[in-house]
Amino acid sequence: MKVELYNDIVASIRKFRGLSKDCRDMLKEKYSEIPVNTLYSILSLEIQHKMKVNHSKLFGNNKNYYDTYVEAVQSGEPVGILLKMAKDIGAPPALLARNILEKHCGKDDPNFSRNEVSKLFKDTTLIQDKDLAYEIYLCILYDNLYGPIADAIGISVGQEYELKLQNFLTERNLSFRNEEHLRSRGYDKTPDFKLEVPIAVNGFVINWIESKARFGNIEIHQKYIKEQFLSYWNRFGPGLVIYWFGFLDNLTKPSEKRFIIMDHFPENITYMDPSCIKPTAC
Repeated sequence: MKVELYNDIVASIRKFRGLSKDCRDMLKEKYSEIPVNTLYSILSLEIQHKMKVNHSKLFGNNKNYYDTYVEAVQSGEPVGILLKMAKDIGAPPALLARNILEKHCGKDDPNFSRNEVSKLFKDTTLIQDKDLAYEIYLCILYDNLYGPIADAIGISVGQEYELKLQNFLTERNLSFRNEEHLRSRGYDKTPDFKLEVPIAVNGFVINWIESKARFGNIEIHQKYIKEQFLSYWNRFGPGLVIYWFGFLDNLTKPSEKRFIIMDHFPENITYMDPSCIKPTAC
């Protein structure tokens, strides 16, 4: 993706006032030519960055959203109080809901553990205050970026694209070891798939492949290089990173010799013949 287009999408997200689900619908309509998974991934990255920068400001000790919620309930405001509050303060509903739940649990028992809060958050039917339980449930249901439902969806999508990659490898008769096998052999940091016999793509030798079911921007790519890709390169040599939902054009550098980046499984593969020094194209 061109940097100019990416910046335009980010600017649209930052100008939007409302919840992430509504912003998602706006992006889908405004940028109809761009795959929806790409738009959603960019939105997710931008909201996560915003929360990383503003979390202490939004949820610092000087903030008391719980009292505001209680006052709203006592005033007879209709259901959806926390969703409205989240929209007003510009916070993901699930994060606000957890903050409210922590305050609610701590008002009678200051020693209430975060693990117990997490248990209630994941199963709101365990919350004794049924009105609060429903408010928190709505926040979790309406938040497409944070909370147990969003987490489950994220894990599911990641597994879906790993399986998609595995199917590509199997269909092309490529022998590989997956992450689970590599960890059983003692490797602490492992790619999704390590090829038993390397392949070449456009003259670049590939020993491993990493699947990323998200959009690759500069910040997230640099994070992955530091935390994952360099370790793979040190252990196994050069490899391939697939950002299934696209990536910024300026991430690809001709001087990069450790890995190449694509947004799909390569079509033109040169298979290595272990019995020969030179590869033979198939």
